[in-house]
Amino acid sequence: MLELLKDKLTNLVKSNNLRREEIIINARPLSTEEAIGKTTRDNFPLQTGKEVLVQADFKGSLGQAFTDSPKSFNGSIDDILSLDLDDNFNLALLIATLNAVTRHLGMVNSTIHCQNEEPENCGKEIATQLLAEYGKDTRIGIIGFQPAIIENISQKFAKDKVKISDLNPKNIGTEIAGVKVWDGKKRTGELIKESELILATGSTIANNSLKEIISLCEEYNKELILFGTTIAGAAELLELRRICPYSC
Repeated sequence: MLELLKDKLTNLVKSNNLRREEIIINARPLSTEEAIGKTTRDNFPLQTGKEVLVQADFKGSLGQAFTDSPKSFNGSIDDILSLDLDDNFNLALLIATLNAVTRHLGMVNSTIHCQNEEPENCGKEIATQLLAEYGKDTRIGIIGFQPAIIENISQKFAKDKVKISDLNPKNIGTEIAGVKVWDGKKRTGELIKESELILATGSTIANNSLKEIISLCEEYNKELILFGTTIAGAAELLELRRICPYSC
């Protein structure tokens, strides 16, 4: 999947004569306030130190991606396309660049993380939208620890219908809104098999787990919806459904 995305980005920059254009990557760890502003809670992933945002600036169009390996970079799109994607930071660079370029070309929007009260409102709006679309008895599997989304879905849907998985050892085995967090490395297949609707963080593209999730959803015939800014460009190019109501 990563090579497919690289190929699609390569084709985009070739067809739009962008190969030699410089793209500026700001890879310093953003402070909590820079990343999501002032919120009413303290357990969003950006606040717990597990991940930071990498931001690409292409001709004023910004694209972001989560990473657990922030570094610095300055160079052309050609330089980005030559990177080894086995490195987590290189992968984040590619995804942030993809988001910035597709935004510059007018293919996507909502590539910048929401701030202040918006992350909380995001959880409420997503839960409300899914309730109206699927009904409260739908079995929902949530992949990725996003507390506002989890809490609001758990309030609107029956708790015994909600399952959660995450890769962060600090979250695994804990409970949020009365639902225990499963180990994403061991139980993703079980979560998908036992759910009707899968709501997965777009950061799965940055940790290279999205390919397996898509494959399992296809195997078990489950609907997949992705949330967040990291997946913006990839969702467009791969024709995947994304929901991200408050990003800009």
